[in-house]
Amino acid sequence: MFKVNIYAKFAMIALGFIGGIVTTMTLGFGYGWIFFLVGIIALVSYLLMGTIQSAGEMLQSQDFDGAESRLGLIYFPNLLYSTNKAMYYMLKGSLAAQRKENSLAEGYFNKAMSMKLNSDDEKAMILLQMAGIQAQKGNWNGAKNYMYKTKELKVTQTMIKDQIKQFDTAIAQRGQMKVAQSMGMNPAQGMGGGKRRRPKMR
Repeated sequence: MFKVNIYAKFAMIALGFIGGIVTTMTLGFGYGWIFFLVGIIALVSYLLMGTIQSAGEMLQSQDFDGAESRLGLIYFPNLLYSTNKAMYYMLKGSLAAQRKENSLAEGYFNKAMSMKLNSDDEKAMILLQMAGIQAQKGNWNGAKNYMYKTKELKVTQTMIKDQIKQFDTAIAQRGQMKVAQSMGMNPAQGMGGGKRRRPKMR
C-alpha cells in the first residue's frame, strides 16, 4: 500500500501553502494555485487518515514508545475518517493496557467498539483485550462475558482464533480449579498426586 511519511506530509502542507502565498504575491494566483492545491490535498489526507497505519505497524513490532509518539502526532482525532477514528481509540487502548492503565484502556476500547471497525477480527481483538483486563482483576465472569461475544463474530485470522482458544482453555482450567477447591482437593496434586501412606511394618 502506498503511503507518505508523516513528516514528508507536514513538509508538503507547509511548502504548499507558503509556496502558494509567495507565488501568488509575486506572479499572481494563476501560478500559485498549484501550490495551494498540493497543500490542501496533503492537509486533507492528514486530517482524515492521521498516522494510524504507521502507528499500528509500530505496535505490531512491539515499538510501544514509537507507536505512542506517532499517535501523538494526531492533533485532531475527531476529524479522522470514521474507521480510522475507531482504530485510533483501539490503538490508544492497546497502549494503555500495555502500561497496565486498565480503566483508561477500557474507556478507549469502549469508544472504539461504538464506532465503525473494518472487520470482526478487529472487534475480536478488542474483546480479547477487555477479557484479559477482567481476568487480571480476578473478574472471571466478566472475562467470560467478553469471550461469549467473540463467539458471535466471524473471525478469519488464524492468530486471533488461536488466542480465543487459548483464553477459553485458561477459563476452563480456572473453572476446574475452583471445582476441585470446593471439593477439598489440592489442584496442584492432580488426580494421582499426593503422598501415600506407607503400610505399617509388623
